[in-house]
Amino acid sequence: MSSTPSPDPSSVRYDGPWTHKDVHANGIRFHIAEAAPGSVARAHDSVAAETTAPLVLLLHGFGDFWWSWRHQLTGLAELGFRAVAVDLRGYGDSDKPPRGYDGWTLAGDIAGLVRALGHTDATLVGHAEGGLVCWATAVLHPRLVRSIAVISSPHPAALKQAVLRDGRQRRTYLPNFLRYQPPRYGERLLTAQDGFEVERLLRQRAGTGWSGSAEFVDTARRMRAAIRIPGTAHCALEYQRWAFRSQWRPDGHRFMSAMRAPVHIPVLALRGESDDYILDATIRRGRRLSPNRRIVTLTGAGHFAHQESPQQVTAELAKLLS
Repeated sequence: MSSTPSPDPSSVRYDGPWTHKDVHANGIRFHIAEAAPGSVARAHDSVAAETTAPLVLLLHGFGDFWWSWRHQLTGLAELGFRAVAVDLRGYGDSDKPPRGYDGWTLAGDIAGLVRALGHTDATLVGHAEGGLVCWATAVLHPRLVRSIAVISSPHPAALKQAVLRDGRQRRTYLPNFLRYQPPRYGERLLTAQDGFEVERLLRQRAGTGWSGSAEFVDTARRMRAAIRIPGTAHCALEYQRWAFRSQWRPDGHRFMSAMRAPVHIPVLALRGESDDYILDATIRRGRRLSPNRRIVTLTGAGHFAHQESPQQVTAELAKLLS
């Protein structure tokens, strides 16, 4: 059990050169952090500029929250984009409904957010599970997605194939995935010892350079607090539980069948060279599913390349957005 009181959801609204907002979409309330286009020092100057500048939506991965995109928020805003980092359904200060953690609903969340923010389309950037949401949205709501960038996030069909056929990928991916399936056990594991499990995963999957830094210590502290917000651990696990349960249900078969439609928009696939969790061979699978894909390997980074090599990631995103 945790030895300190559970944090309030609003505790994730950290100050910085961004603004925090609530946006209603797909029937729930989302918390976003937004950096307006132009100089971040002028982030409040023009509401009009927000809707005329291209929208970039940043989607975090498992056990995380909007904060993981702090570097890209400011970097993309300086390049003239409207950068918005989202607390996904069930995370941070966003609503935590009991249902809606299936691929269809999650894609609907992002499509709804694009519209609610006043745009007709957006570039989606996602890490890990956030990347899977990018893939799903691109397939299920193609008119709303200009391009996607995914970090350590293979196409869902390619990931499934790799886990089934590649013993090495199966050994890195399945142990935690299966361990989190039993009800209540995963929730207790994620919140015990003030959220230590989240730091363990972070440390296990990060590159050695970043994991020894002061920023890593600070990031782990914030993530450990965020996972202990009431309801968050359960919601985070529901993403993975739906992915597991749906393999034997009609909704899962329909989803995977839909996901096999090729994505013809530009796709940037980033991976840290030292990522031992999602392997290079897995990222490279499924070329037919994204024929306009460009794969970039980042030297020295692990599974969290957007935090470990933020300038390189922002530079690659700028190429995609140009």
